[in-house]
Amino acid sequence: MKTNLLGLDAAGLERFFAAQGEKPFRARQVLKWIHQRGKDDFAAMSDLSREARAKLAAGAVVEAPQIVGDQRAEDGTRKWLLKVDGANAVEAVFIPEVARNTLCISSQAGCVLDCAFCSTGKQGFNRNLNTAEIVGQLWLARRLTGVRISNVVMMGMGEPLLNLDAVIPALHLMLDDNAYGLSRRRVTVSTSGVVPEMDRLRDACPVALAVSLHAPNDALRDRLVPINRKYPLRELIAACNRYLEKAPRDFITFEYVMLDGINDADEHARELVALARRVRCKFNLIPFNPFTGSGFKRSGIERLRAFAAILQRAGLTVTVRKTRGDDIAAACGQLAGDVADRTARTRRRVPIREIHA
Repeated sequence: MKTNLLGLDAAGLERFFAAQGEKPFRARQVLKWIHQRGKDDFAAMSDLSREARAKLAAGAVVEAPQIVGDQRAEDGTRKWLLKVDGANAVEAVFIPEVARNTLCISSQAGCVLDCAFCSTGKQGFNRNLNTAEIVGQLWLARRLTGVRISNVVMMGMGEPLLNLDAVIPALHLMLDDNAYGLSRRRVTVSTSGVVPEMDRLRDACPVALAVSLHAPNDALRDRLVPINRKYPLRELIAACNRYLEKAPRDFITFEYVMLDGINDADEHARELVALARRVRCKFNLIPFNPFTGSGFKRSGIERLRAFAAILQRAGLTVTVRKTRGDDIAAACGQLAGDVADRTARTRRRVPIREIHA
């Protein structure tokens, strides 16, 4: 089987070329051709020797996931459905703004964590994506949009910290000056709170960290974010403080989906103020994005403002996430893709649909 070079970071490419009897500097050359110039044809890599190009053609490929769906929202947001195997597809979302272009990428086909308000978790979990499938989302977005992606957020389908063996090399490529050259501050990994892997990410490749908090106390968080039963808030906050020792930003972003009548009362806001005294943080309040069968409603705008005001009066930094791409189900918590669910929750199989843009 040929090696997919899209999934090899600099160290992996150096090992690949060493096995081919080539010099390590070939890795730098090929990184630039693949990731900066978007090339998948080895014949076009003109600064490689003819022999090196022949070796690549014989033993390697540059292969991204297959695009089977391409939707554009009225606000310019673009969502791709990407086929990763015969039974599964994941979604990636491009969000253009005046000062930046953000790509939201997936790390798993489905998600095992089953957060109560998230569409992805309701379809079950099939498998981890490999590094090529993760980086391939960025590689495709660059080619398809023709613009530089300035920010990457791992907030798509899946829990990134449950797939760090593939995520860490992907992060290395995003940060590598010979590949995408992104700042650590502009690459954000989101987690629901997998505490041991937060420590591993801190030591291996600390980038900006967002924690899906969504509740100010253990009783409510146990209900909304089930992994809290394994790693309660006390352990999560301690892990956040350890992460800050090496983080590129001096705060953790707490993501908080606003659910009408569930977690949006004044008392919940006051509990968050108390929690924030234990860790340097900012809050990103997210209007809930409905999906069929969720059982939740979005908090009203006045309730959201009152909630934010309590946090702000306590001196906390608060932002409210602007809903983007909700007309194509591309907003936070709505990504679904197509997954052949192999978890115990359900035995249904969801076939890949061939969707044409």
